[in-house]
Amino acid sequence: MGKGPGLYTDIGKKARDLLYKDHNSDQKLSITTYSPAGVAITSTGTKKGESLLGDVVFQLKQKNITTDFKVSTDNTVLITATVDEAAPGLKSIFSFKAPDQNSGKIELQYLHDYAGISTSMGLTQNPTVNFSGVVGNNLLALGTDVSFDTKSGSFTKINAGLNFTKDDLIASLTLNDKGDSVNASYYHIVNPLFNTAVGAEVNHKFASKVNTITVGTQHSIDPLTMVKARVNSAGIANALIQHEWSPKSFFTVSGEVDTKAIDKSAKVGLALSLKP
Repeated sequence: MGKGPGLYTDIGKKARDLLYKDHNSDQKLSITTYSPAGVAITSTGTKKGESLLGDVVFQLKQKNITTDFKVSTDNTVLITATVDEAAPGLKSIFSFKAPDQNSGKIELQYLHDYAGISTSMGLTQNPTVNFSGVVGNNLLALGTDVSFDTKSGSFTKINAGLNFTKDDLIASLTLNDKGDSVNASYYHIVNPLFNTAVGAEVNHKFASKVNTITVGTQHSIDPLTMVKARVNSAGIANALIQHEWSPKSFFTVSGEVDTKAIDKSAKVGLALSLKP
């Protein structure tokens, strides 16, 4: 996480990225280009079953302000404005999705050497207020993440977590769903030269007494090509190969197989990301 404890979302992030990031069983195509004025334009199309979804994102950066306009095939426009370093360590984010008049949201993030705070609220008459805070350093971090519904006067989310980082090892533990589930994750760099790492996640739900175990690994075949694989206790196995064929341009092929019903549920996804 770098210097300081980071934000609450950083707790367990390394393991989550290894186990879930870029694994995609849908067919997806994403192309990013830049206009002469410096506007980044990203077009994305995703095929989910028989449905075809798409969106176009226009991103403009001016000094410390980044503005994104996302136009989707569901006839919505998401506008996000981010101001970095409005004050030392402070980031502010404003978002609004048209035509939904109740979708406005503002978020403030503050990073310090020994703390990380994020708070957000909807711009409505009775908003939901979110707060997360982490204290510690880049070795040990302890935090909480809560949401409060001002209309009902009740907490809708109460989570807590801790993160331990030591050299090439990161261990995390979180208590989620108002104490109904606990999640433990582990991330270990085996060989930094080849970006080889292993990760594991164990989730237990107290009410249903259901346990889910997921393990995975990643390895760079060469400086431009990486492979990843994971499998969980339900018998779902995923694998992908990703190649950076030019700077910031990735070609990814991923697949998913239900090992308990291989003839029924094998899926293969293809993702192409072009970022000149």
